[in-house]
Amino acid sequence: MTIATAYGDLTALSGDEVVTHSYVRDVRLPSGATIALITLDNDRDHTRPNTLGPVTLMELGSVLDAQRDRGANGEIAGVAITGKPFILAAGADLSKVSEIPSTAVAKQLAQLGHEVLGKLDDLGVPTFVFINGLALGGGLEVALNANYRTIDRGVPAVALPEVFLGIIPGWGGAWILPNLIGIENALKVIIENPLKNNRTLKGQEAFELGIADAIFDSANFLEDSLKFADGVISGSVVVKRPNVPGKLERAVKWDAAVGIARKMLESRIGTVAQSPYKALDLIKAAKNTDRATGFAAEDEALSELISGDQFRASIYAFNLVQKRAKRPAGAPDKALAKPVTKVGVVGAGLMASQFALLFVRRLKVPVVITDLDQARVDKGVDYIRGEIDTLEKKGKINGDESNRLKALVTGTTDKADFADADWIIEAVFEELGVKQDVFAEIEKHVSDTAVLATNTSSLSVEQIGAKLAHPERLVGFHFFNPVAVMPLVEVVRAPSTDDATLSTAMVTAAKLYKNAVITTDTPGFVVNRILAKLLGEAMHAVDTGTPFEVVDKSIAPFGLPMTPFELLELVGLKVGAHVLDTHHAAFPDRFFESKNLHDLAEHGQIFERDAKGKVKGFDKKAVSIVKGGKSPMTGEEILRRVEDGLADEIHRMLEDGVVEAPEDIDLCLILGAGWPFQMGGATPYLDRVGASERVFGGTFHTPSIRGME
Repeated sequence: MTIATAYGDLTALSGDEVVTHSYVRDVRLPSGATIALITLDNDRDHTRPNTLGPVTLMELGSVLDAQRDRGANGEIAGVAITGKPFILAAGADLSKVSEIPSTAVAKQLAQLGHEVLGKLDDLGVPTFVFINGLALGGGLEVALNANYRTIDRGVPAVALPEVFLGIIPGWGGAWILPNLIGIENALKVIIENPLKNNRTLKGQEAFELGIADAIFDSANFLEDSLKFADGVISGSVVVKRPNVPGKLERAVKWDAAVGIARKMLESRIGTVAQSPYKALDLIKAAKNTDRATGFAAEDEALSELISGDQFRASIYAFNLVQKRAKRPAGAPDKALAKPVTKVGVVGAGLMASQFALLFVRRLKVPVVITDLDQARVDKGVDYIRGEIDTLEKKGKINGDESNRLKALVTGTTDKADFADADWIIEAVFEELGVKQDVFAEIEKHVSDTAVLATNTSSLSVEQIGAKLAHPERLVGFHFFNPVAVMPLVEVVRAPSTDDATLSTAMVTAAKLYKNAVITTDTPGFVVNRILAKLLGEAMHAVDTGTPFEVVDKSIAPFGLPMTPFELLELVGLKVGAHVLDTHHAAFPDRFFESKNLHDLAEHGQIFERDAKGKVKGFDKKAVSIVKGGKSPMTGEEILRRVEDGLADEIHRMLEDGVVEAPEDIDLCLILGAGWPFQMGGATPYLDRVGASERVFGGTFHTPSIRGME
């Protein structure tokens, strides 16, 4: 039986696969030996990274079989694989993986990867992979399956990101890596890094961990790698791998490290996401299983995850972030955008200073901040310059850039210094009258073409601009905290906002390295409106007599990074009370007001914490404040209320045109509220659990996005 026949169900899915071919040429080594050099490249689209679909894998398998025969005949002394310039491979072809119709076919994909890449471990001659560029997921697993690896010092990204996408490294990575670089290093690469916003390794970092046996500069990388291979083949080079785990690590450290990682996962992400725990189980078992057993376990785990809801949701979320976020719905022509050559920031507090730091670092234009008195201004400028110094100390910028950025930041109490600013953003108290007066005053000093931006989180942008002579140049520009880290900006178009202003806001957001979603001018916009619904239902349950613990546990199926009451403490209880009040005023029939929340805000906390800030339990005074409710709910009742409430609110938002599509809602939640990739945002989840059908008799998405039924 041929490999194509054995994996016929996969072949049927691959009619339009962009095939990454395996091109072979013989290279004569200095010793006189010959090595077969396989270069991976997709000749249909040279701008697209190499990816590994079923046809690609089958072709590579056939090429490797041919080299096995050549090695047995003495024609070649080794086999090496490298990639086209700057790219080894970006992993499996996710478009093909997401089309897999069943667990059985998913298992075929896992087995095909193992069968083909596994040939590199037993080809009869030494095998090498020269990691010349990007090596992600299955691309890195190509290298891990080989006998030896070299890496280019300039490689920008090496990673196993599968856990981030709701699956596991299923072509050998989960078994090989811990046995190659040790348990703690493997946990970092397979679990910790993907959950840190998909962190990747540079070439030097990968070498230091032991992923590669040798590292060379880019200029002569291929030549030096071939010399290394020649040395290995001839015996003049002996490879030492200091991070390979020994008996003591396997006996003592291995299980302890896995146990610590499990506790870390439970505290950080809860237990809803499946892939990190599946990966952890595989890594733990790799301590004392052989390669075949480890690969078989990967087959089972990968096939189960590929055919599950969380992978479908993860791919949906991945496509939102990689594609939709880069082409924002409703954005005007970029050509309409006004140039931004100077920025004014109204306010010098922490949030305003974070704005100023971001603008000066990304736009590299003069930034002036203002406040009520010189002491506050000086404090803000000192903070910004101190943060620039910190960036220099961490090696993120050099001394020259540090000096240039600090010179661009100034402070003033005279708003006339904003006269030549093209962009002015406020970060003052969240009170309508205050913001109205600020902009009315600023407008007296700025040019007619200057854009005015408000960072309001829930107030009406239209009302904020009520005192402006030119409200058409006012736009909402809502950041999320911490400003430097959170990737979302909600760009709010008020009824008067013109296209030039909106275009300027969108172009500016992109230059700040932020993903912008356009919303209409409605209370809470997207993120805060949905969180207000969630938090409002949580407080309503407590107000009616449900214990804090029951409410917190009831929301666990959403897989959110923190419970409702942890979120309330994070944003600030007074801010949370203000947001709920704003939404109750706007939608009194759907959003609850809570006197208890105001009393909790006065008290200052919900949780009791130790000296390090770790939660010990619910604060006794907080529990006393909310006592008195006579109608407690069960966890199941609360979950149903929250699910149905969110389905109703999101459906209303879409009917009212707050954003263009459900995808924009989910993009906002993923980028602005930390909604887990494995959940795909809110709308696929609400479809899966039947809330959409219960509430409005339909669904937000087709079954392929919701997950396998």
